[in-house]
Amino acid sequence: MLAPRLTVSGFRVPGFLYGTAWKEQETERLTRLALEAGFRGVDTANQRRHYVEAGVGAALKGAIAGGVVRREEVFLQTKFTSSGGQDHRLPYDPKADPATQVRQSFASSLEHLQVDSIDSYVLHGPSSRRGLTADDRSVWRTMEELQTAGRTRSLGISNVTLDQIEELWTHAVVPPAFVQNRCFASLGWDRAVRAFCRAKGIVYQGFSLLTANGKELQHPAFLRLVARVGRSPAQIVFRFAQQVGMLPLTGTTNAAHMREDLESDRFELSGEDVHLVETIATVAPTR
Repeated sequence: MLAPRLTVSGFRVPGFLYGTAWKEQETERLTRLALEAGFRGVDTANQRRHYVEAGVGAALKGAIAGGVVRREEVFLQTKFTSSGGQDHRLPYDPKADPATQVRQSFASSLEHLQVDSIDSYVLHGPSSRRGLTADDRSVWRTMEELQTAGRTRSLGISNVTLDQIEELWTHAVVPPAFVQNRCFASLGWDRAVRAFCRAKGIVYQGFSLLTANGKELQHPAFLRLVARVGRSPAQIVFRFAQQVGMLPLTGTTNAAHMREDLESDRFELSGEDVHLVETIATVAPTR
């Protein structure tokens, strides 16, 4: 089964992304497995600390050569990561200015991924916990130049707070098409940032939807919902995400779970069910 698709900035984007973080030497095999299972969106980063971007490129090249996919069918997203989020294996000159670092990292990504352009280029988080720094603004301006030149079809930002995305929206010439955040049920599934994205037409990408919410997904009320609907906990969470307007990511390493996750759009949660999941962190744990 193929992932559903949505339209962003005039082009089609799959309604589910496969995340490739923390896969190390298994990155190529698992990315290829995800493509074979039906995923048509892949998320990576030029950050060797947590990603093997070249493994994604090898998987994509192999899948294309094997007739599994065509390049134009795959939504390919990667990221620029500032030095604060990197280890010693930097994809750019650490002494260079931010604009040069972006260009060097982007060129390295194209080489790793063995492609001529990217579908979504994401700033892998501001360099400060509050607001945007001069370096962040320089990075974004350089990313805008890449988008204007047709090197990437869209831009995004991840690991961002509400005040940071509001500031970026105010100053950007090319606004972000995507925001990607870790999504905690205890924080209303990032409710404030999602609301801003919805108001501005930005697609919210949610990651760690399962791993960040282990306690909430063991809540008796959630388990009763799972039993009543007859779907897996993961399918319930991913379907909830899709129904509230998120573009979910999964990083599963299990082929059966990949196929199962892609079947999340085969059923509908009621409004009451969606509300239950959205507020599960505040529901009294009665049995």
